[in-house]
Amino acid sequence: MVITSKSNPLIKEISKLSDKKYRRLCGSYVVEGVKPVKECISAGCKIRTVVCAEGLEAEFKDAITVSRAVFESISSEVNPQGVLAVVEIPKSAIKPPEKSCILLDCLQDPGNLGTVIRTANAAGYGDIYLINCTDPYSPKAVRASMSGIFFVNIYQGSKEEILTALQGVPLICADMDGEDIFSFVPPEKFCLCIGNEGGGISDGIMEKAQFKVKIPMRETCESLNAAVSAGIAMYQLKYDKKR
Repeated sequence: MVITSKSNPLIKEISKLSDKKYRRLCGSYVVEGVKPVKECISAGCKIRTVVCAEGLEAEFKDAITVSRAVFESISSEVNPQGVLAVVEIPKSAIKPPEKSCILLDCLQDPGNLGTVIRTANAAGYGDIYLINCTDPYSPKAVRASMSGIFFVNIYQGSKEEILTALQGVPLICADMDGEDIFSFVPPEKFCLCIGNEGGGISDGIMEKAQFKVKIPMRETCESLNAAVSAGIAMYQLKYDKKR
């Protein structure tokens, strides 16, 4: 059976998941694209529904098949590949990290957030704490994470909740007045803090910082993109073997 109506209850339900409030209400988000959906399944994520356009039925068994027009109506992609999955948002109670971790403070661009998640997964930071950030499960953030979101623990909470969980873990804040990150020697376990794209790290977090580091730049450059800064810092702090 092929769904051909955009008024179908399931289609209307998936369309609503483009809204942050509805994602929170349903506890679901959308993963789109052939490779991301396959990686999501392989990662053991809780898949609620897989939907594919006609012609992809053989590749995704047990998927619900819809017409191309219907699929395009629920897709967030410019050029849809024809498959998406509705995935359960993990219910992660905030807890202390086992190893070095990342804290993102008021990051508002979903592309930046997704890119940080992607890099954190690559660099081996398994725990990511979010305070007043954009939704990591928005289509743009999920897409930018390049499947990284399936392999990290994401904890969202208030400043008080997050800082309580991080008690005893040294905070390293990215700050223009900090020590040169390329000469800085970090502790064995730490939490790297990255702030808002425009305003940096909020006062409440900065006050708790045990260390502040900066990435040196030419005078002609005022700042780096938040995701770029996070990527440089993540690798430098964890993998510099010259120390």
